[in-house]
Amino acid sequence: MDGLARLIRLYRPNTSMCNQSVRPGKLNVSKSKFNDAAPKSGTRVYAESADGKAHPITGNPDADSGTGKAINSHTSDFTLTKGGKVVGSVHRVVSADGKTLTVNNKGTHPDGKAYDETLIFDKQ
Repeated sequence: MDGLARLIRLYRPNTSMCNQSVRPGKLNVSKSKFNDAAPKSGTRVYAESADGKAHPITGNPDADSGTGKAINSHTSDFTLTKGGKVVGSVHRVVSADGKTLTVNNKGTHPDGKAYDETLIFDKQ
């Protein structure tokens, strides 16, 4: 799977999770850190619900459910599971000015390969 496909699938929540926030952003490739080859570009709309409840994730080979928790008004953490087993985590921080979203993804792909990537998205 190429880097951009992995980005898109890493955490794409179900539309039922759109009740808290939606943040469109353009991937800042030069400021991001990837385990594999970096994509040339990417645009992402994040929809999330940090309500502490598990929500289904579709289109992601790594996880089938995500549980989010708001840490504060700018920070949220998510635990990714597949078949009831924890397979990864997502830590998101929105800058104080609301212009940058930093996403740290850590976990293990189904093939056993670990990942630890930091993605920087600039607000569009």
